[in-house]
Amino acid sequence: MPSDRGGLEVNTLLKVVLVLVVIWLALEIVGEILGLFTVLLGPLQPILGLVIILVIVLWLLDRI
Repeated sequence: MPSDRGGLEVNTLLKVVLVLVVIWLALEIVGEILGLFTVLLGPLQPILGLVIILVIVLWLLDRI
């Protein structure tokens, strides 16, 4: 009685791994870009956070 475990084809498995690697690389690139952006902002990071919170609160209160 053959088991259906491992019924996934090799090509499908390779495609899944390829997609995961592409996602991983994209996240690494985005992380580096954001890291560079935060270095450029320096001490303005808390102010930027407050501005983002303010915009979200105003949007939720339908003021924007």
